[in-house]
Amino acid sequence: MIPIFLALAIIVILFILLVAGQSDEFTVTRSAKISAPPEKIFPHVNDLHNWEAWSPWAKLDPNAKNSFEGAASGVGAAMAWEGNCKVGVGRMTITESKPSESICFRLDFKKPMKATNLAEFNFKTEGGQTLVTWSMTGQKNFVGKFFHLLMSCDQMIGGQFEKGLAAIKPIAEAAK
Repeated sequence: MIPIFLALAIIVILFILLVAGQSDEFTVTRSAKISAPPEKIFPHVNDLHNWEAWSPWAKLDPNAKNSFEGAASGVGAAMAWEGNCKVGVGRMTITESKPSESICFRLDFKKPMKATNLAEFNFKTEGGQTLVTWSMTGQKNFVGKFFHLLMSCDQMIGGQFEKGLAAIKPIAEAAK
């Protein structure tokens, strides 16, 4: 009986060490080349009203309720959303906006899990095209580290970033 408890205790301790040993931070980054200059792509990201046309999360819940606050676009523009379990509840606010260069966001998620992450779009001209890079960073608590063992943030979010970049591509290219 004691060896079973000892074995279980060792397994639990090893599991806790495995989870605790995970990185405290995560980063997800995806890029795509778009055949349009940065100034044609930038407004589709900098104005949160435009996100519904290309955001992969808008497709996951077309009935989500969105509300807008602050500036019409750029620094101070904010969008809150409330949707199904696939999109949850949260708010994003543009914290920095450098025309045709970069846009930074603060993401405050309320459901399904509370978290605050930072996201960024960068626009870089490369031989007649624009390399658009979408990234997000955040902190992982113990529960987040446990879930990361099962499925990484890169796996969960990276595919959505790819879909979003693929969806904004024809919109921006048509605006040439």
